[in-house]
Amino acid sequence: MSRPPFDPASERDVRIVSAQLGRAARDVIGIPARCVCGAPTVVATAPRLESGTPFPTLYYLTHPAATASASRLEASGVMADYQAELGDDPELAAAYAHAHETYLADRAHFGDVDEIAGISAGGMPTRVKCLHALIGHSLSVGPGINPIGDRALAECDWSPEVCACAPDQRGS
Repeated sequence: MSRPPFDPASERDVRIVSAQLGRAARDVIGIPARCVCGAPTVVATAPRLESGTPFPTLYYLTHPAATASASRLEASGVMADYQAELGDDPELAAAYAHAHETYLADRAHFGDVDEIAGISAGGMPTRVKCLHALIGHSLSVGPGINPIGDRALAECDWSPEVCACAPDQRGS
């Protein structure tokens, strides 16, 4: 099962994402996850940027409160625990590998880029490298696809159910 197509990004969405990132948003192809207020939480980015640069991270976490929470969780050292569990639990490893395949299938909807063939995000399918990417994936596709992303999201001190947007970055 793959997720695209996404809700299209409006000009306002792109302005909000640019404000969230503190730079111009690049090659936005949709908004796969939103805050309860409607503001973008995750942006979908083209697999090849307009500049020609390959970009493997389809699901990019942009919400400042979510990214700060993911950073705090990473700093707690939990990624090493997740990594150890991947090595000890064959069912978890299989589910994580399936999440990787799902991610690749989702990105393939927007074209194949040879330079990033087989590369998803967050360390999938065998490592836990970036909780921002894994949480972004879970928020975009919903629970039950990415077990590490789901767990990290549950352990964050941020919730997609509570608006923590800056007043000028709230959705409609």
